[in-house]
Order: sequence, then C-alpha cells, then structure tokens
Amino acid sequence: MRYQLGISLTLAAAFFPLFAQTKESNRVENAGQVMEHISNAPNRIPQGVLDQADCVVIVPSVLKFAIGDTGSYGPGVMTCRGGMGFYGPWSAPAMVALEGSSAESKLSANATDFVLLLMSPRAVDQLLQGKVRLGVDATSSAGPVGNTSSREADVRVRTEVLCYSRARGEFMGVSLAGSTLRPDDSANSNLYAQDITAKDIIFKTSFPVPDSAKNLLATLQKVSPTKKVKAEPK
Repeated sequence: MRYQLGISLTLAAAFFPLFAQTKESNRVENAGQVMEHISNAPNRIPQGVLDQADCVVIVPSVLKFAIGDTGSYGPGVMTCRGGMGFYGPWSAPAMVALEGSSAESKLSANATDFVLLLMSPRAVDQLLQGKVRLGVDATSSAGPVGNTSSREADVRVRTEVLCYSRARGEFMGVSLAGSTLRPDDSANSNLYAQDITAKDIIFKTSFPVPDSAKNLLATLQKVSPTKKVKAEPK
C-alpha cells in the first residue's frame, strides 16, 4: 500500500507542473486567436491608436462563473514593445490578471474577451511594480473603434489605458474603471518552468518566446510593427 501511494505521489508531482504549463500555454494561444480575430474584423482598433500603444493586454474568454464574492477575475496575457521607450519588437508574453467588480457588468452570458492598451510608460511601470487600478492609478476610458475621427482618436490616446470588450463577435470600447490589473507571477512560473516575474519577462529582450506565443506576436508584429510618436497636446 505504501509503495503504491509513493508511486501515486511521484506521478502527481510530475503531472501537476506539466498540467499547469499546458494551462498557461492554452491561455497564451487563446490570446493570440483573439488578437488575430480583432485585427481582421471590420470594426477594429484604429491603426493610429494601436501604433501608439506601449503594451497590449488580452484577457480571453472571461465567463460569468469566474465571478466570485470579490468580483470578476480574468487571467490574461501581456506583451510590450521592447527596448527603451517601448520602440522595439513585441516581447515574450507575461501573465497578468484583471480583477474587480466593474468588469462584472460587462460580461455577457457567453464568453467575453477583454483587450487593454497601455498607452504610457507610467501605467506599465505601475502594473509591473505590483498593480494598477484603472481610473485611479492610471487614467482609463473606453477605446475608440472603427472609423473614429483622428481628433477623437488623439484625445483617447492621451488616456493611459484604453479598454475594449469582444462578446458574440461584437468588438467595442468599454469602461473598466475601478478594475485592477496585476502581474500573475505564479502563472509566469508555470509557463516558463522557473521562478520569473512579469517585469523580467517584459524587459529582458533575450528571454525565450514560448511556441504558444508565436501567433500572438506574429499578429501584433504584422498589424503594428513600429510604434508611432504620440502627437503633442494642443
């Protein structure tokens, strides 16, 4: 009996890390599919807005049953442009989490995807240091979509975090003010099979890119390969 129990525990110890890594890999793959669908949709993020983003956060398939007593919770994926000033290629993915009751009212009966654009280094720094509260630590608003006028898009771009949702194929800007975005370093450790932080992943350009992230990064590199300089406020 003890021998069988020892074998079971050994198998479990070997299985759970692999299961956790597969779970996070699926999260990254799903994020890539969301970004691919959005980039091909007629009503999508305006090119001039996406080209000014420092980082993109994708929270795929948040369901109503994921809401607990403390509000909604959605595991997500973050990638940033590399180098000083965020002007380089898109980075390896870091795991993040979107939490807060303000997201609850935005969830449909079906799965809802959230996409957030981080438009300022300050918002990125706050997130990587621990968390950023949308509308409190960083200005936040619903992002523009489709044929938004250049003037309106410029005004929105001056907001630090732009938020979108996608449910039942409909993509739109949405307010997530009051929600919190934070690193999910336990998930980072699962994905990369080592103790690693979101900050290390984002800023260490030599960090290996998982196979599960290739579609996500290829899509972003295709639709927005170069960051554009933000227009100065008038």
